[in-house]
Amino acid sequence: MAALASLMLALSMVSSVSGLYFHIKENEERCFIEEIPDETLVIGKYKVQPQRDDGTFSDTAPGYGIHVQITDPDDDVLMAKDYEAEGRFAFTSHEAGEHTICLHTNSTRWFSARTVRVTLQLLVGESANDYQTISKKESYSAIETRLFQLISQAKSLSSEQAYQRRREAEFRSISHSTNERVLYWSIAQALVLVLTALWQVRHLKSFFEAKKLV
Repeated sequence: MAALASLMLALSMVSSVSGLYFHIKENEERCFIEEIPDETLVIGKYKVQPQRDDGTFSDTAPGYGIHVQITDPDDDVLMAKDYEAEGRFAFTSHEAGEHTICLHTNSTRWFSARTVRVTLQLLVGESANDYQTISKKESYSAIETRLFQLISQAKSLSSEQAYQRRREAEFRSISHSTNERVLYWSIAQALVLVLTALWQVRHLKSFFEAKKLV
């Protein structure tokens, strides 16, 4: 039972959901970095709310839109697309690592630009699946839907573990390389000190011999 509970806890931690809101000017861009395993679905839900003259934010934003650009760890653009003021965007990672998500409004005002509130929620991995829609589309029963969900969570867990193993291997490689460089630098410093001391001894000996002190 303890092993089963641990497995269920691990599966529950696979999905990643992050939500936030931020304020930008109409001519500003805001970027976020998200670490994503390879072949992972990411869905972003957003809402743009322009600020009124009294400081409050409008519930609707007619005429507003948002531009979303996704960049992979190699700085290649995965997606660059314009969207309406409220909705969702989706993309699938093809390489594990840090993905950059940049957003800015489609406003062309550069002077006296208004403040805009952008609410953003990112659903990464298994949490991006809409199981009610999948159940209706595939005509799954409640048990089949739950089984499909557990399989998706297990796949996400496997993908996340593979990504973490890769990061751990990269960290070990960097640490090993850094330790080697520190060792070589210490040896080089010791050699320089020894050579400097030998040169000083020889120079002093020559000086004393020239002065006939020895």
